[in-house]
Amino acid sequence: MKVIFLGVGEACDEDMPNNSHLIVSDTVLLLDCGYSVPGQLWKYNPDHAFLDAIYISHRHADHYFGIPALLVRMWEEKRTKPLTFICPGGLKEVIGELIEYGYKTLTDKFEFEIYFKEAEKRQSIMFNELNLKFAPTIHSVENFAIKVSDGRNTVCFSGDGMFNGETEKLYRDSDLVIHESYSLDQRIPGHACITDLLHMAQRNHIKCLALTHLQRDLRKHEIGHIEHKISQKKLKIIIPEPFEEYSF
Repeated sequence: MKVIFLGVGEACDEDMPNNSHLIVSDTVLLLDCGYSVPGQLWKYNPDHAFLDAIYISHRHADHYFGIPALLVRMWEEKRTKPLTFICPGGLKEVIGELIEYGYKTLTDKFEFEIYFKEAEKRQSIMFNELNLKFAPTIHSVENFAIKVSDGRNTVCFSGDGMFNGETEKLYRDSDLVIHESYSLDQRIPGHACITDLLHMAQRNHIKCLALTHLQRDLRKHEIGHIEHKISQKKLKIIIPEPFEEYSF
């Protein structure tokens, strides 16, 4: 298993693509698909059959508005391989409406099947060799963090939102946790701050913490201060760039 950080930016960052990542195992899973993500995916691998599934953490544009563009290219390039969406309950209809708004009657033309698996907290889903588990975060809309295990390694992705007790339980002992880190130490409702994340990662024995979705001005002007702060911790912490890979 390896992880490719396709995009690491927040919703309004003009320099960094939306927060989205690939898990590449025997199965290829895309974690979130915001409006700037399709181009990143095509740069990394333009094969229309590359993806097996897409996980959508919540209903915010920078996490799922890239879906219509992704699908229309799959249709243009005559994909026949099925595609599965994994998402919290209720998003199946929302995603269907978005595709219809973007490209009316597009799904009628597909030569491939689209399947949906709806996630629930404390539920486990098997998708091929991957075991998927979910827990809610504290965000302005319902958001599920996801834990992905191939039986050897575990990767967690927060989507958006502040962690809580259920999320911490999901993250515990994971090899890699990719977490939105909107601020340094200010507690902004619906988001996580780096200071709290460092303490959380230490008490839950997380082997590596990847900080993404930094507020754009914080990333531009305070990155040196952040790097100094995290260098003082024994925990392994990274601030990935687009297309950076993490292998186990």
